[in-house]
Amino acid sequence: MTGSEAAGRRGAACVLGIDLGTTSVKAALVVGGEVAESCSREIRAHTASSSAGPQGMEQNVWKIIRALNECLAALPQQQLQSVRHIGISGQMHGIVFWKRDQGCKWTESGTGPTFEPEEVSNLVTWQDGRCSPSFLSSLPQPQSHISLATGFGCATVYWYLSKSPDFLKSYDAAGTIQDYVVAMLCDLKKPLMSVQNAASWGYFNSRSKSWNTDILKKSGFPVHLLPEVGDPGSTAGRTIYAWHGIPKGAEVGIALGDFQCSVYSCLTERTDAVLNISTSAQLTISMPLGFQPPETPDPFSAVTYFPYFDGNYLAVAASLNGGNVLATFVDVVAQWTAELGLEVQESTIYTKIIKAALAQNNSRLSIHPTIFGERHMPEQLASVTNISVSDLSLGHVTRALCRGIIENLHSMLPSERLMETGVTRILGTGSALARNEVLRQEAERIFPFPVIYGKDVDAAVGAAMVMLHRK
Repeated sequence: MTGSEAAGRRGAACVLGIDLGTTSVKAALVVGGEVAESCSREIRAHTASSSAGPQGMEQNVWKIIRALNECLAALPQQQLQSVRHIGISGQMHGIVFWKRDQGCKWTESGTGPTFEPEEVSNLVTWQDGRCSPSFLSSLPQPQSHISLATGFGCATVYWYLSKSPDFLKSYDAAGTIQDYVVAMLCDLKKPLMSVQNAASWGYFNSRSKSWNTDILKKSGFPVHLLPEVGDPGSTAGRTIYAWHGIPKGAEVGIALGDFQCSVYSCLTERTDAVLNISTSAQLTISMPLGFQPPETPDPFSAVTYFPYFDGNYLAVAASLNGGNVLATFVDVVAQWTAELGLEVQESTIYTKIIKAALAQNNSRLSIHPTIFGERHMPEQLASVTNISVSDLSLGHVTRALCRGIIENLHSMLPSERLMETGVTRILGTGSALARNEVLRQEAERIFPFPVIYGKDVDAAVGAAMVMLHRK
């Protein structure tokens, strides 16, 4: 549907979906259940951590909001003026701190009122590595079905409490980046967080839908920073200004997890599994209706149960190693090339290594690609075995690397487990899978199910659809 066709549909509900991702921001206008317009902007927000050093992974919130404003400014003003509902998702686990009364500053722009961050910290992202295994083991045992890991919001707060307590004294509110945006749009005095995002922080009981307040208080945790919690799909509030021309008073949904919204945008059958490879990688299946996760997690289990919608759960093999592994490999090749006095664009390198791998149908080289570790095995890093002189070409190495990414996911959630839950096909989605034919070949080789492509996974669209279906 074109934008003009969508605009011409009388009475069709117009919903704005936003996703605040790790590498980009996306906005989508959904009219009558179909995407009418969309826009994305890279955020390029990574910044050095002054407190955590090289282990820290932080993003500049001002740059994230700038990309969001650019995205919305690029959408048709006429359609933004017909938006009545806004759904927002974003990267889970991470945490940003702000002062409640000074979280942002509203100003007039060419498209209407916009906000800029004011007294706001950097976003400490899900990729943050400051919490070592020894530090995590020193923390109180959570009453949660999800194992605590570095990059989880509550773990990061404990780190600041131990290493830099004065930092926390500067702020009186915290949330994920998507919770921050919702709080600013609706002028929430106390941040509101969905069960999906709360579970991703740790120290949250999904059954009772409550924080482990007693456990946290006993260890001196600043519980006043914890947001209120609500059900995914519920309303957080209404816009206080005509943000980018969207009418004041538009309904804003409670912020959602980008992962759940991505799945929501494409998963229509309970017999489907979703293989998503973007920055990271996930293999997901729906759990049976009525399923409840165990009271305590198996710390060595590769499968996590994510709260979904309407009390349901997804079983997820959530790998930290996906398209970021290939991006790192491209970066290394570019560095080596530069050290040899040559200069090649990274985009050219990516195209050429994929072409080289397509010329090699197989490689005896074996690459375990976990350069970023895994949450259930943070200390097991990458390795290369079965090296022979005949398998050292760029094509052999790239083929083995792509196979390793798929094999790693398969080892976390094997085909046998998929069969037990009634899976009959796999939906292949995500930017890394879409642009890499070698990854697709390896997925089709390793999984004994048909792999279907073309059902685009899109968290921004998913966030909009959640609002549309729950109006």
